[in-house]
Amino acid sequence: MMKYRVILEPDLEDGGYVVSCPGLPGCHSQGETREEALANIRDAIEGYLFSLKKRNLPLPSEEEIEVRVP
Repeated sequence: MMKYRVILEPDLEDGGYVVSCPGLPGCHSQGETREEALANIRDAIEGYLFSLKKRNLPLPSEEEIEVRVP
């Protein structure tokens, strides 16, 4: 199982939430609720990765690094 970081933000213009996956350029989704937005980005990530596999392209991976600031 691969893990990808997502960014979930309120959609101030239309309501609901927008969500993106920085590790997968262009992979975005939205939903009326947090739960719906997260389910939708999960589907979008699966589709993105399936497309890469189908074209025999490498799967991107992310490395999470903690940086402390004073």
